Amino acid sequence: MRSFILRAGVLALAGVVFSPLAVSATIAKQDARGQQAVSKRTGQSGDRRAASGRRVQIVHANLNSQGKRKGAYQRVAYASALAGVPPMLTAGDLAGLSLTRDPLDLNSNAALVLDHTTNEVLFEKNAEISLPIASITKLMTSLVVVEADQDLDEVLTVTEEDVDREKFSHSRLRVGSQLSRANMLHIALMSSENRAASALGRHYPGGIQTFVTAMNTKARELGMTHTRFSDSTGLSSANVSSARDLAKLVLAAYQHPLIRQYSTDSRYVVDPGGRMLQYRNSNGLIENPDWEIGLQKTGYIAEAGRCLVMQVHVSGRPVVMIFLDSKSKQSRLADAGRIRKWLENRGASAFSERSAKRS
Repeated sequence: MRSFILRAGVLALAGVVFSPLAVSATIAKQDARGQQAVSKRTGQSGDRRAASGRRVQIVHANLNSQGKRKGAYQRVAYASALAGVPPMLTAGDLAGLSLTRDPLDLNSNAALVLDHTTNEVLFEKNAEISLPIASITKLMTSLVVVEADQDLDEVLTVTEEDVDREKFSHSRLRVGSQLSRANMLHIALMSSENRAASALGRHYPGGIQTFVTAMNTKARELGMTHTRFSDSTGLSSANVSSARDLAKLVLAAYQHPLIRQYSTDSRYVVDPGGRMLQYRNSNGLIENPDWEIGLQKTGYIAEAGRCLVMQVHVSGRPVVMIFLDSKSKQSRLADAGRIRKWLENRGASAFSERSAKRS
């Protein structure tokens, strides 16, 4: 049976193209509405409003008339959503990717399914468009750490430098917490612990900037041409990649048993000093016995939406699944379920065809 490959045209809805100018105009309107709402509720001046509301960065692809990625990325400031402020659109939404339809009705704005053994693309949707990838970044962080052959028993200390000053995300690791590099890597992969990922990058020879350079160098080595990293956590929306590029990252990371183990553990306990902390896997499918997952990583920031990458076995077949820019924790898992069911039905159909030919 011929492989079904969905090549969903970016922004293709009755030939309409959502231009970068239209995206920028949409952002400006949202920002204006948001500022008006905040001003009305707080009575603050514009300067104080900007200072009090968390500002986040949206990165979107610059698209040409065919909907292809054209080049540079634009960073656009957008006031955070306080009560009464309209919800923020993801970078994919702003680029018009939500207009793309696919036969499986996926919630994710971009997706890719790849046969791990043959590298055959089985399904793709906006797979070549670069988008913010949030904590999927930590998969590259882990790859650089492991391949640098750093001492996994070395104790690393969380400092003020590891505190998130961009998104103000929560962390259970207090400043002064101490864990081995192995434990930092473990909870960064399994539970997306941001301060652990930051400490890993900061303790690289040459510091965090050298570490980020190593991340981008590794990306080029893997042929990830639509990828750029700016930190070790994924908190910055400047960490961007495409579904096709991330499939290459998953395949490379899968070669390391430590990354496979740490990313798929369901629970893990660490002692950072003071009291024990129990972490759970951020991927709800890990504890589902119906899923055979060899490697996984989740991600979320507002600009990226909900992201998920996995290496899984479906009906005995190893496949890589990439989902970017979904709308909720459950919707990205639902997309994985739809793809799995589609693959199972596809496999059953192929088996029936082979049986009919033999008879």
